[in-house]
Amino acid sequence: MMAAGRLSFSNITALAPMVRVGTLPMRLLALDYGADVVYCEELIDIKMAQCQRVENEVLQTVDFVAPDDRVMFRTCERERDRVVFQMGTADPDRALTVAKLVEKDVAAVDVNMGCPKEYSTKGGMGAALLSDPDKIEAILRKLVAGVSVPVTCKIRILPSLEETISLVQRIQKTGVTAVAVHGRFKEERPRHPVHCDYIQAVAQAVSIPIIANGGSLDLVKTNTDIEEFRKATGASSVMLARAAMWNPSVFSSQGLLPVETVMEEYLKYAIRYDNNAFNTKYCLCQMLRDKVESPLGKQVQAAQTNAEISEAYGLQEFYQQTQDQLQARRDALQSDSQPDRPVMDGDVTTMAVKFERREYPPQITPKMFLLEWSRKEKLEQPLYETVQRSQDRSFQSTVTVAEKKYRSTLWEKSKKFAEQAAAIVCLRVLGIPEGRIGEEDSGLVCKRKRQGRTNGAVDEERCKKRHVSGNQSSCCVETGV
Repeated sequence: MMAAGRLSFSNITALAPMVRVGTLPMRLLALDYGADVVYCEELIDIKMAQCQRVENEVLQTVDFVAPDDRVMFRTCERERDRVVFQMGTADPDRALTVAKLVEKDVAAVDVNMGCPKEYSTKGGMGAALLSDPDKIEAILRKLVAGVSVPVTCKIRILPSLEETISLVQRIQKTGVTAVAVHGRFKEERPRHPVHCDYIQAVAQAVSIPIIANGGSLDLVKTNTDIEEFRKATGASSVMLARAAMWNPSVFSSQGLLPVETVMEEYLKYAIRYDNNAFNTKYCLCQMLRDKVESPLGKQVQAAQTNAEISEAYGLQEFYQQTQDQLQARRDALQSDSQPDRPVMDGDVTTMAVKFERREYPPQITPKMFLLEWSRKEKLEQPLYETVQRSQDRSFQSTVTVAEKKYRSTLWEKSKKFAEQAAAIVCLRVLGIPEGRIGEEDSGLVCKRKRQGRTNGAVDEERCKKRHVSGNQSSCCVETGV
């Protein structure tokens, strides 16, 4: 697999780049079942160039996060020496910017030159590059000279065999490590048979590894078919798309596993790495295929969260255990790195505080104490502004009291807990009792409040929500308890 510390593309089987499919859970599952190399889905250079590299210590991943907090690309140490980052690009300089951004976290960089879909071709990317060999050469030469990892590309065949061979020979001269060849013309779709003769002629015409792609319809249904496809094309290696999307255990030399087993293993990875629920749903539906309208399929389609998807597969206990483990890791990281004393962050007083429900009597909360203190002091009700971080769906709240703002630096698992944490910061900074077990009765919370909270619907009416435009995060402003 590795030659002199670099990924080898000779005699391998690879998970093909697939939009909405090639995210981290599917890549890891393919590796588990025997894939040698895994490609991520095509990611557009313009979007990636805006991303920040973030080490996610909770998930133990490296995330490339867009300005709107969306995770565009997530990877981990498990695939570090096996994952190929595929980009959509039509600009040499931008391609190099993105490649240098990710090169320390991937095994190779690939340029998509074969996708015929409009979202790729409309910017001159994907299959549109096939009609501009000068640009192909400029992009690949820039990448080969500019990054330390292998550079590859993926193409479709051209209208004639001579044109196809000529293009691949020109590509080889740029210094790329391998070329994946999808054996269909630009206008052909999966229902059309793959042209093995074109791939074979290309493989004979160049010295670099050729990776055969496009055999999922007729030629590759099981693991033993992979070698037959390799022989039929004369290629060094084989890349699988739909056959792997339908059942990634196609990579296993032990034979195909029941798709039900595979879906459960996929879902465990999706939960472990906090995969976007709609992406999880999409991949599971591809595996369900003609069973997508079954009772299970309908339950999956109706689900809105990974928790609800877990329920459909009977993995509620695994989901909850994983959430508990992630929260414990999050708490440990935050407590180790945050000082337990007030620190000014602009005009906000902050402390590293978490709300622990068990530390307070039933029906008593810090928010209640802060509200009663504010009334006693004839101040306006506390105003809470809460944001959700889409990266891990945690919450953080800022409370305004007497025109001063207070916030915990620690993110909480729910909006309610985040508001309680903000209230605790305010109470501690002001030296006001917060209602913890063992505190003397301050008389702040009246008897009626101690006996039971009023209907939660009152809180709902007080909460005015607004969404931050262009961002997956949300913001809520609330007053009172």
